[in-house]
Amino acid sequence: MASPTRKYINKLSGQHVLVLGGTSGIGFSVAEAALENGASVIISSSSSAKLERSVRRLQETYPELMSTQRVSGYVCDLANTHDLEENLRRLLDEATATQNGKLKLNHVVFTAGDAIQLSSLDKTTAEAIQASGVVRFVAPQILAKLLPSYMELSPVNSFTLTGGSVAHRPISGWSTMSGYASANEGLARGLALDLKPLRVNVVVPGVVYTEIFSGFPDEAVQAILQNARENNLTGTVGRPEDLAESYIYLMKDQYVTGSVVASNGGSLLV
Repeated sequence: MASPTRKYINKLSGQHVLVLGGTSGIGFSVAEAALENGASVIISSSSSAKLERSVRRLQETYPELMSTQRVSGYVCDLANTHDLEENLRRLLDEATATQNGKLKLNHVVFTAGDAIQLSSLDKTTAEAIQASGVVRFVAPQILAKLLPSYMELSPVNSFTLTGGSVAHRPISGWSTMSGYASANEGLARGLALDLKPLRVNVVVPGVVYTEIFSGFPDEAVQAILQNARENNLTGTVGRPEDLAESYIYLMKDQYVTGSVVASNGGSLLV
């Protein structure tokens, strides 16, 4: 008996996925998941050392896929507004270049973020507010401007942003980050109209345990994680591989656009 056609698990087979911020945390897990689902993957980071390690790690983790799928990485600095558009255009040129010309991207995922610099409201400045949004809000919008030259505007394809649960449940002292998290949801809806029929959506994570916590004292990290467990319905903390499923879903479902997918353990209900 012939094997049934696998119309679900092979939806991304042969496609090309670009993950900005793909060298760690959620972005790296999205890259892994895309590979496991049959796609070729391009990752980017501002750090060439992290990029080299991450590409090698993906290749060594999935050696059996490397004969048919591509893993590559390119440096892109998203923090400098003066060079931002030029840097993004160079990344897209590099990501789509082949020996025989140019390929078209199918899915672009934006998980990039720089270090969060928080200050109390009475000490914040206009410059600090603007700087906090360059990578998280300005960069994805400039990227969206360039995408029509590098991917077909088709419902088969997608552009996925990353927001944050502080848009819905603010934390004291996080006014700026709450504002940008909310703005990303509005940006996704606006881009869904401007880039139609390309699908544009946003994933909104709750507390997810990633390498970003490595810069904090262990006692503080454990307190944050315990507080997260106690203030959601699952009693757990999100893992990058959990969140990756949300991004893969948004790549696969050709009927979802302008939407928010939340993964937070039910923390907004507590």
